[in-house]
Amino acid sequence: MGIKVDQVLDCKGLSCPMPIVRTKKAMDQLEAGQVIEVQATDKGSLADIQGWARNTGNQYLGTKEEGDVLMHYLRKSNPGEVKEAVKFEHTIQNDELEKALAKYKDDMILLDVREPAEYEFERIPGAVSIPLGELESKLDTLDKNKEIHVICRTGSRSDMAAQLLSEKGFKRVKNVLPGMSEWTGPVKVY
Repeated sequence: MGIKVDQVLDCKGLSCPMPIVRTKKAMDQLEAGQVIEVQATDKGSLADIQGWARNTGNQYLGTKEEGDVLMHYLRKSNPGEVKEAVKFEHTIQNDELEKALAKYKDDMILLDVREPAEYEFERIPGAVSIPLGELESKLDTLDKNKEIHVICRTGSRSDMAAQLLSEKGFKRVKNVLPGMSEWTGPVKVY
């Protein structure tokens, strides 16, 4: 027996944040209780979809994989369950991060929540790689006493990661905006 879906959304070939942007737009058109299948090839979309669903109150049902295509299933929640996606309030701009890295390098953690391939090809020297999908299971590897700056490609995954860290008791967290897509500081390249 297959999963009955009310809409199929093709996000193949798109990378963060586009699968989430398109999913949100499509979900706005669905009725409560309807199910959407989001097809994506970006491996990071799994953590993105799960985090977005958790932050908005919509229900993440699961993901199937066929070849290199991930099929994510989401159910639109009833209006009383849905909440507006919240942006993490504590942010730092790329240029401010560059200054902070030069000044406080040993007293802070730069947490890169992109997927391993993204991190491997280009990263800020000293950044710690924990992909968003693995973050919750690796919280004990982070020092709660240090300031943590969270970065991804565009600020979306890092926003979800910053919210998760804050929910788990980390007090000194900042989301880096706009992230690696516009980073002009030093990088380590593959």
